[in-house]
Amino acid sequence: MEEESQFSPIIDHQDATFVFIKYNNIYVVATCKQNVNVALIQAFLFKLVQVFMEYFKELEEESIRDNFVIIYELLDEMMDFGYPQTTEGKILREYITQEGHKLEAPRPPMAVTNAVSWRSEGIKYRKNEVFLDVIESVNLLANANGTVLQSEIVGNVKMRVFLSGMPELRLGLNDKVQFEHAGRGKSKAVELEDVKFHQCVRLSRFENDRTISFIPPDGEFELMNYRLMTVVKPLIWIEAVVERFSHSRVEYMIKAKSQFKRRSTANNVEIIIPVPRDADTPKFKASIGNVKYTPEETAFVWYIKSFPGGKEYLMRAHFNLPSVVSEEVEGKRPVKIKFEIPYFTTSGIQVRYLKIIEKSGYQALPWVRYITQNGDYQIRMGLICFRLFELLVSNCAVREALELLIW
Repeated sequence: MEEESQFSPIIDHQDATFVFIKYNNIYVVATCKQNVNVALIQAFLFKLVQVFMEYFKELEEESIRDNFVIIYELLDEMMDFGYPQTTEGKILREYITQEGHKLEAPRPPMAVTNAVSWRSEGIKYRKNEVFLDVIESVNLLANANGTVLQSEIVGNVKMRVFLSGMPELRLGLNDKVQFEHAGRGKSKAVELEDVKFHQCVRLSRFENDRTISFIPPDGEFELMNYRLMTVVKPLIWIEAVVERFSHSRVEYMIKAKSQFKRRSTANNVEIIIPVPRDADTPKFKASIGNVKYTPEETAFVWYIKSFPGGKEYLMRAHFNLPSVVSEEVEGKRPVKIKFEIPYFTTSGIQVRYLKIIEKSGYQALPWVRYITQNGDYQIRMGLICFRLFELLVSNCAVREALELLIW
């Protein structure tokens, strides 16, 4: 598997080029004999996987064998003569079904030949609503002394649209470029980078005045994603004190600190701390939450269901080391953290407005939600003497720390 991960997704062989992606245990491969846009091919392959997932729920070898005929029909409709055609799963499902073969083939919906190929006409809802989620994932790598070595924010704007007719939506964000055009450069704004839109967005309008204008697909879809290469202050910081007693036992003192505003709360926090491979007989004591040993991952996990901002918590772990093995440097394997913070964005992005325009003039309710979650979030552990425990707990309640020392 390690050798496979080193393969380039683009392979030239004689007079042919192979472009592939991997999903689960399946390779999806495209071949070409001309100088083509490889980024376009890969985008199509990812879209192909997405459509298959909409049809089969799971994309594996078995689902491909069981649905070979449907896959053949989908490929025939999604690409003609090497050019992508209809790639919206919701539209394809209107005339490519998983039912048995019929003598009269169903007619493709008008959306296939219309300018708006991602939305069918005649959609009606009794209650018109739009749900918009701004979800940001924080990728971070920091060393033991608090220096952030690498960080970025990956954002997604996802929508669930339940609107009648052919509505036009206009979304305004606190985009830095837009604010500068309007003479409001001093206002709090976010400089979006590497922005990618759904095909429904009018790109020319966005380039002109940074307005995101579109006729949305029906149901759930991803409107846009973006990336911010910026130094992110760790939202949850971990300090670990480790003492190893020459092949007999190892002890950990862990301090977790939330470094976001007090009015926010991180939910379902998981702090994954690595241990030596030969560790056993675990003992844990935590000031909050619960701790579980996961030997298959050679780590233990500290679960905290609710972690308010501006708080510090302590946990102590003890393991026996029964076997005689070479010293393992704990600092090589970082601590991993999982979390989700609702009603909060790291970048500060905000939805300024979401307008819904439809010729019938009906009233619609827009709902906006913000979520920040972990991406690849890691903090390296340092080798620290256990006698420095006093420094670790200097800002924590002394009583709480003393209780953790008593087994």
